[in-house]
Amino acid sequence: MRAFETMYILRPDLDEEAIDAAVERFKSLIEDQGGTVENIDKWGKRRLAYEIEGCREGFYVLVHWQGDSAVSRELERVLKITGEVLRHINVRREQ
Repeated sequence: MRAFETMYILRPDLDEEAIDAAVERFKSLIEDQGGTVENIDKWGKRRLAYEIEGCREGFYVLVHWQGDSAVSRELERVLKITGEVLRHINVRREQ
């Protein structure tokens, strides 16, 4: 299994329940595909460097997890089509 780091930015107008539901959805997606989540770090609402879809702020979430490349591809696919996600990046960490 490889180590990955995923950061995604959620829309700032989401309430706390919607943020928790989105974080849990992505966590369960990783685990259902055979990966393991090591750490979820909610950074909170931060100002964006530039406006994205009319938003000047976003809720940042950083996830450290392990899995194979199929899990990474599926997570990327779901992050792309989820309307609550403004931006995301998924990188492989050094072990």
